[in-house]
Amino acid sequence: MDETLLVGGTTVLLRSTGAGLQTLLMRRPERGSFAGAWVFPGGVTEETDAEGAVTEVQTAERAAARECEEEVGVRPEHLTALSCWVPPVEAPKRVRTWFFLAQAPDAVVHAAPDEVVDVQWIAPADALRRHADGDMVLYPPTWITLRRLAARSSVDDAVAAASAPEHYTTVLLGGGVFVWEGDSEHPAGGAGRHRLDTSSLPWIYTRD
Repeated sequence: MDETLLVGGTTVLLRSTGAGLQTLLMRRPERGSFAGAWVFPGGVTEETDAEGAVTEVQTAERAAARECEEEVGVRPEHLTALSCWVPPVEAPKRVRTWFFLAQAPDAVVHAAPDEVVDVQWIAPADALRRHADGDMVLYPPTWITLRRLAARSSVDDAVAAASAPEHYTTVLLGGGVFVWEGDSEHPAGGAGRHRLDTSSLPWIYTRD
């Protein structure tokens, strides 16, 4: 694991409704990191997050909860590690980011005006559909996470499926194709396909 990278934590807030599972997405301003994109609350770890922490995951979990409270006014508890994302070398700012699932507490969402343009509770499948229609800007980690959640019917179902965090060390091929572990063109080796083609909408995910 590259110890030179910054570390971040992201909270995937979930709630069960009569219509199925929903997650909270927020839209970033048209500046800075992920400009204009819909993302989950999160950010880079701070010194206070590391105080007393034994592992990187614990530090990232604290950052995820803190950033969630700062950005949307909701402090999650009992976070479950879902995945760890390492951006490609071409990324302007490289942060190894841990994603955590969390049941949304019974609290009103308050978006931080300087960091969040809009917030929305949405079914994962609906977010993917809007993205395919060109109505919602997403980045690959968010898109892949939504795809995983689209197969889940409730918060309990989603948490139960996250038995062990999956690692995604991203490599960018030509033509907007991202590959991860298990793909034959990934440096880690593999015999199959584990990739996302973002060259046109709708994006195409292949894993075998």
